[in-house]
Amino acid sequence: MPKHEIIEDSLRQIFSGIRQLKEALPAKEFTIDGRLVGDIGEAIVQRDYDITLYEYLAKDYDGETSDGRKVQIKATFKESLTFKKVPDYYLGIKIHEDGSYEEIFNGPGSVIASEYSHRKGFGETLLSFSNKKLHELSKNISNEHRINRRDLST
Repeated sequence: MPKHEIIEDSLRQIFSGIRQLKEALPAKEFTIDGRLVGDIGEAIVQRDYDITLYEYLAKDYDGETSDGRKVQIKATFKESLTFKKVPDYYLGIKIHEDGSYEEIFNGPGSVIASEYSHRKGFGETLLSFSNKKLHELSKNISNEHRINRRDLST
């Protein structure tokens, strides 16, 4: 297949997938030029965790739990997640190409803040933090300070 046909076919497949994502979660844009990964992450998290996404863009938060805890959701395909303002709760995942994912951090944003508040620009600018370190921090968070997973077996 010539390269131009490969590119055209690949784009058709990408946009077909985006249309399917929009059907599954119409409140999200899934725009290819900036919000796609974040919107996919939010869709996964809403499906699997006790979180209802806001129907509108809200400053610093993406949704809240059934008991009213506000949550910032971050997703990546890479080896780091971003963090700026200290949220009440932060749920970060790494998505894999096959659609599976791993939970990197699940808990109060203050845990990340206590580890990294010394970094230049912390709380003022968007900073990247390694998934490995965030995952280590998350291991020490007790279950009552985590966002619960939904029971998907029913």
